Amino acid sequence: MPILLKEDYKYPLPKLVSVEQIFDHLEIEDVEEKTKREFEKEEIRQKIHIGDKVAIAVGSRGIQNLRKIVKILIEMVKNQGANPYIVSAMGSHGSGTEEGQREILEGYGITPESMGVPVITTTDVEKVGELSGGKKVYFDCAAAKADAIIVVNRIKLHTDFTGELQSGLCKMLVIGLGNQTGCSAIHEENPENFSEIIENAAKLILDKYPVIFGVGIIENAYDKTFHVEAVPSECLIKREKELVKIAKDKMPRLMIPDIDVLIVDQIGKNISGAGYDPNILGRSSVLTKYSLPIPNIRKMVLLNLTTESHGNGIGMGLFDVVTKKVFEQLDYEAMYANALACKCIEDVKIPLIAADKEEAVRVAIKCIRDVDKENLKIVEIKDTLSLDRIWVSKSVIEDIQNNPKIKIEEEEKIL
Repeated sequence: MPILLKEDYKYPLPKLVSVEQIFDHLEIEDVEEKTKREFEKEEIRQKIHIGDKVAIAVGSRGIQNLRKIVKILIEMVKNQGANPYIVSAMGSHGSGTEEGQREILEGYGITPESMGVPVITTTDVEKVGELSGGKKVYFDCAAAKADAIIVVNRIKLHTDFTGELQSGLCKMLVIGLGNQTGCSAIHEENPENFSEIIENAAKLILDKYPVIFGVGIIENAYDKTFHVEAVPSECLIKREKELVKIAKDKMPRLMIPDIDVLIVDQIGKNISGAGYDPNILGRSSVLTKYSLPIPNIRKMVLLNLTTESHGNGIGMGLFDVVTKKVFEQLDYEAMYANALACKCIEDVKIPLIAADKEEAVRVAIKCIRDVDKENLKIVEIKDTLSLDRIWVSKSVIEDIQNNPKIKIEEEEKIL
């Protein structure tokens, strides 16, 4: 553990005050009813025929109402006289293995028993073709055997690249259904080109395989379902570009301009593919620009991993200090498989390890040159999905007290 001097414990850490960041609360009141209406659209229903084997691709973590949406989709397919089954579509997640991806789906509540259909998590792929420049594109064999393919995914800003297409339906077709092999092949490219590559690879897949539609989900800043839309394959790329813009407007952000130490209670794959959203914190091993306004953060401290991340601590390498609790949970196989596939080994480096929260914060403060210890600007957040209620030291309040989208509350706590 770090060896701090006696003087490093002499000054008091500031109390934190609760503040509310106010975002757009608009959400779908009845997700099930909205989803049913989407699947009842004539241009959607007519794409499913009696006797069709229909592969439903599912894979992204942390999506609210995913189980409900997939269940309704399965019922609709069955009502059309077709035979649905679920295929995992998560690239290198779950260590890129059949067992690991099955475990992740089970964590969503998606099992053969709960869904009433087979759940296939094999990771065999076949070659789709090549992009200009010779980049190979791969596709999941279990999905390729289907008469019809439907992809279900959340549409949001991506953590590793910007562009007209980011995280969503096209990315699931190219990287999710590419499994470990396809994911690794695409990540050979410069992240600055990912949006264009995903578009071109998605066009190859849409031309070769019977993808009939995608189900795009957008969530608001409170992690609630804002929008569900069944998008026909013939307009999938064009419409997804429009949905990405809507998703960007619904993103939360950290409305604090200047922070000495940011404490993040947890990161995890269910929060973001990168463990946390770099577009919110402004730290990334690959992004050179960010889609949202970001604060000036001097040091970052991490306290824990989510249970749902199953020991995959990807993202911790961008922190300055972590607690021993984080270190003890790490599943190196899962974490390294993810990092190697996305060529982001910086994200899994081990930061300085502190015994507990207080030591971690004091270490971070000690490593800031010329810091004003009597007016420390400290902010604590749960994670980058939970930014409505955060904690700030009193020195931060001067910077935010005139912001109409921030409400300063009376509750206080000791660091």
